[in-house]
Amino acid sequence: MPELAFFTRVLDDVSAPERYRLAIEQIREAEHLGFDSAWVAQHHFHRDEGGLPSPLVLLAAAAAQTSRIRLGTGIITLGMENAVRTAEDAAVLDAISGERLELGFGSGGTPGSFPAFGLEFADRHRAFDDNFQTLRSALRGENFGTTENLLYPPAPTLAERLWFATFTPPLAERAGHEGLGLQLSRSQPRPPENPEASLADLQHPIIDAYEAALPEGAPRRVSVARSVFVADDNEAARALAERRYRAAPLARVVLGDQVDTLERDDLLRKLDVHVGDVDTVVASLGADSVLNRATQLSFQVHSVDPEHALILRSLELLIGEVAPRLGWR
Repeated sequence: MPELAFFTRVLDDVSAPERYRLAIEQIREAEHLGFDSAWVAQHHFHRDEGGLPSPLVLLAAAAAQTSRIRLGTGIITLGMENAVRTAEDAAVLDAISGERLELGFGSGGTPGSFPAFGLEFADRHRAFDDNFQTLRSALRGENFGTTENLLYPPAPTLAERLWFATFTPPLAERAGHEGLGLQLSRSQPRPPENPEASLADLQHPIIDAYEAALPEGAPRRVSVARSVFVADDNEAARALAERRYRAAPLARVVLGDQVDTLERDDLLRKLDVHVGDVDTVVASLGADSVLNRATQLSFQVHSVDPEHALILRSLELLIGEVAPRLGWR
């Protein structure tokens, strides 16, 4: 039975302080409802893409207001960070949270953000590789390079709670080889040669590559994210999603001018979003074969981004009604 996770992109349409307050309230409610973990993403500079450049800071505040739920990053763009400082911040957060931290990393991010950190987008994989090896060694209690310095506070078990996000089988194979958890996105670009591919068509081979590369005895950890908005009123929920997507720059990047012409059902399907009342979402998620291979299901209301009260209601319906009907509780 998969674990259930709540994922917020911190995109409520309010000021930054209010965004963070609402995100923490949503995490508290997720704990109250019984979700196993809560995750946040890192995005630099772009308010409407993601409102959180410093995920460990926000998770520290969430840790102070929760007691059980695990807290994760999905993802930190590690190439833009200082690996030693990231390891130190993560170790402190893990200590004060009672070892509840899960660390997800990736090499990608918004291309235009990299130059501000002295990097070019083309160098992202090299920068990630260098920083990841430093961070992982530090968490394992090894010396920092040629120095005698060791990570304080020590966080030896945190090295076993690392995740890697990718869109491709070769990088998933690497994640498996290194014994990391695999994070799969709620959506991903379709290849030009197969623009009508389903999300399952793209993600099954990624999981295959990951599982084939796992060392014997290494735990299999596959987190599958999906955009899900569950509401009491099916028509109202789908109408809200349609309005948001017709106006969303991200939807236009994915679908071009089709955003204006597609019928509602086709629009939502092509954007890989599960929206509606309990019956509709149960049917939609039940048809997604990738979910059967997940050890963790990570649900986010992005990019429908309903109001805060509707997010809380969606969490309640998701874990209270949708999950049991699909055998997840």
